[in-house]
Amino acid sequence: MGSSAKQNLRPEMRPGASRLISTPTTSGLMRAAMAAPLLIQAPAQPPGRARCWRWPGQLLSLLAALLLPIAVLWAPAAAAADGAELFGHHCAGCHLNGGNIIRRGRTLRLPALQQRGLDSAEAIASIASTGIGQMGGYGPVLGDEGVQQVADWVWQQAQLGWPKG
Repeated sequence: MGSSAKQNLRPEMRPGASRLISTPTTSGLMRAAMAAPLLIQAPAQPPGRARCWRWPGQLLSLLAALLLPIAVLWAPAAAAADGAELFGHHCAGCHLNGGNIIRRGRTLRLPALQQRGLDSAEAIASIASTGIGQMGGYGPVLGDEGVQQVADWVWQQAQLGWPKG
């Protein structure tokens, strides 16, 4: 395109124009042809001029960057809670104070656990995760870490005789 042709173009049609303005005289094909190079090459900013925010994308990115550390600090309840709290939420309905309201002989007291060969926190974690008999497993609900926290707490309570308090 010659220099005289560039001068005769309307401002919105000049090469390097930052915005394509649709007018009644520009056809759809011409607008598309003129817009294609503009999508590839953005106009240069004058030196010393601060770049403007592109709302809402940059605002959302800023909020995500600020809120992500807060979300990481607030871990899910199962991961952050201790064994006693998890036991209270998920197990105490049937095993209040180490007992068993469904089957009286299947308690969480030390003699009953040892009689069934459950003499470690790992053995208790296996039962808590997969379940046994009428008791369903809580592995999907508590996760591996939560199951281990509950098992450690139950084993500790069994060794202490399930003190009330």
